[in-house]
Amino acid sequence: MHPKTRQILEMFEEINKIPRCSKHEEKLSLWLKEWAVAGGFEVKTDAVNNVLVKVPATPGYENSPVIVLQGHMDMVCEKSKGSKHDFSRDPVRCVYEGDWLRGDGTSIGADNGIALAMGLVLAEAGKNGEIGHPPLELLFTVDEETGLTGVMGLEKGFFEGRILLNLDSEDEGAFIVGCAGGKNSRITLPLEWETFEYGKGCQFGLCKLVAEGLEGGHSGVEIHRQRANGIQLLARAFAGLREQVGKECIRLVFLSGGGTHNTIPNFMDAFVALDREKFEQAERLVSEFGKTLRSEYAKTDPDLVLSFRKVENGVVFENSEGKVARKEAPANLVFSSGTEEKLLGLLLALPHGVYRMSDRIPGLVETSNNLATVRTGKTEIQIISSQRSSVMSRLAEISGKVETVAKLAGAGVEHETGYPAWEPDLESGLISRCRQVYTRTFQKEPEIEVVHAGLECGVIGSKCMDMEMISFGPTIKDPHSPAERVFIPSIENVWIFLENLLKSYR
Repeated sequence: MHPKTRQILEMFEEINKIPRCSKHEEKLSLWLKEWAVAGGFEVKTDAVNNVLVKVPATPGYENSPVIVLQGHMDMVCEKSKGSKHDFSRDPVRCVYEGDWLRGDGTSIGADNGIALAMGLVLAEAGKNGEIGHPPLELLFTVDEETGLTGVMGLEKGFFEGRILLNLDSEDEGAFIVGCAGGKNSRITLPLEWETFEYGKGCQFGLCKLVAEGLEGGHSGVEIHRQRANGIQLLARAFAGLREQVGKECIRLVFLSGGGTHNTIPNFMDAFVALDREKFEQAERLVSEFGKTLRSEYAKTDPDLVLSFRKVENGVVFENSEGKVARKEAPANLVFSSGTEEKLLGLLLALPHGVYRMSDRIPGLVETSNNLATVRTGKTEIQIISSQRSSVMSRLAEISGKVETVAKLAGAGVEHETGYPAWEPDLESGLISRCRQVYTRTFQKEPEIEVVHAGLECGVIGSKCMDMEMISFGPTIKDPHSPAERVFIPSIENVWIFLENLLKSYR
C-alpha cells in the first residue's frame, strides 16, 4: 500500500470518529478549525460553518495560480435494519475486506470524508517538504447531501482561487465536467382519523406489513438501475390486500418509509388493523406477492423481502437524516377511508425513476424523480419527492407533474429552492490539463463524463462565473446505503494523479 494511502485512511478514520450527519457538522467544523490552527495554517469559517484552510505554496510555486480543493463534511447516515448504531454519538466503524473498506452495518461516509482526509494529508505533505504544490485553499462545506445548502450559503469572497478541484466523484479514472440540477418537493396530505377497535379481545388485530432488504442507493447515481422502491412496493401490496380480503376487513393504522431525499427507499413499514379471520388469507396473499416481486426484481434486488405478521404494538424506528426516532402507532385509531383512498392513489401515481434520457450525451439520465420518504404525522401524511435534471426546463416539467398528481389527491405541495445544473465546458483548459496529466501518469485516457447527481460545482459556478472546475475521486460503490464501500487502490491512484497535477502548475 502506498504510504500516503495509509495516511489518508488513518485520517479518514479520525474523521469518522466525529458525528457528521447532514445539518449536524458543528463538531467536525470545529475539529477542522483546531487541526488547521495546530498545523499553523490560516483558517476561517462562515455563518453556516463552511471551513476554508489556506495552505501556502511550496518553494518554486509562489507565482502559480491558487488551486481550490473542495469537498463536503456531511455524510448520508444510513444503517441496516436492526442496527443499533447511533449516528449522533457513535463513531462510524471502518471494516477492511481485502481491497475494500466498508462500514459495520452502516454507510461509511467515504462520500465525502475521503476528500477531507486527502486534503488534510496533502497540506501536511506540502508543509513537510514531501511534495510541491501551488497555493491551496481547502474548501470544506456543510450540508451537501440535503440540497447543497452549505455551498449555497458561501459568502462572496470567501475563497480566492478560480481553479476548483472537486473531490466528490465516485469512479476513479473518470473526470466529471457537468452535473444535474435538482429540487425537492414536500407533499402534505391531510390525515383524518377514525376511532376503531382492535387489539386483544377484539375482532380485529394489529399486523405489520414490511418491505425490506432492497438495494436502495444514491437516487442520482443509481436511479437508472431500476432498483425497487420500498414505498411503491408496499403501496402495491396493501392495495392488493384491500382488494382481495375486502376494504372493510383491513384498515391502515400507520406507515413510514425511506430515509433521505437522495436515497432510493430500501424499506417501508405499515401497521394495519385486520379481521382476525382473514389473517391466514392475508399472510398467503403477501407471501405470493412477495414471490412476484422477487421475480420482478431478481437482478436488481435479490434480497427483497415482503413480510406480514401479527404484532402486539405498533412501534417503528424512523431514521431521517441520521436521526433515529421511536414512533408508536396510535391505539384504537385508523386512517379514515377517505384518507386511505387518497394516500394509496397518491403513492401509486407519483412518478419514480428515469423520466427522460439525454438527447445529447448517450447513456446519460437527463431527468428523473425519486419518491423518497413517507411519514405519518398527527394531522398529515408527509411525503418527499426529489427531482433531478441537467435541463432546467425539464426539472420544472417533472416538478410540475409531481405537484399536479399531489393536488389531484387533495395534497398540498411546497417546492424547495433547489440548485442549478453545471453546464459542461469541454474546451476548458483545466479539462485539457487533467486529461494530459492523467494520460501521462497512467498511460491511458480518462473518461470525460457528465453525471445525473447534483454536485456543488453547479452552485459554485453560478456564484463565480469565471471558475474552471472539474470533479474526480476514488471508486465508491453503493453510496448512501449500508453497502457503501470504497476501493482502496483507487485512493492511491487519485493521490498520484493529484500530486502530478499540482506539480504541472510550476
